[in-house]
Amino acid sequence: MLKNLSPGTKSSITRSIATTFKTYMSNIEWNEEQFKLEDFIQEWKQYIAEHASWYKNLDEEIKVNPTFHEELAGKINETIDKVLKESPTEEQIELVEALLKQHNMTHIHYSCKEEARFWIEKLQSKG
Repeated sequence: MLKNLSPGTKSSITRSIATTFKTYMSNIEWNEEQFKLEDFIQEWKQYIAEHASWYKNLDEEIKVNPTFHEELAGKINETIDKVLKESPTEEQIELVEALLKQHNMTHIHYSCKEEARFWIEKLQSKG
């Protein structure tokens, strides 16, 4: 069902998942112990209801179809996995290390590009 949507709609769905996931993780400061899938899904539902034109353009019969929801769950898992597997860039690693030194800190844990971006922004905002 998901595969039958236009490429633009599929891309928009993926982008909405990734955007919401990155925002959600930043809000919980990338603390994996605080991650709650149901909270993330709730934020994603709110995001698509308020900001996603692809959702407004979907037929109601698709929106209520259990198969569509199963495929969306797979897409959510796939998209989150992709975000988490994207390694930090060398530039990010170097910048994190420099910022840690600047703030007299020894180590912070980050494992993906988006988590590194979060820490860079947080450390830079400390001044």
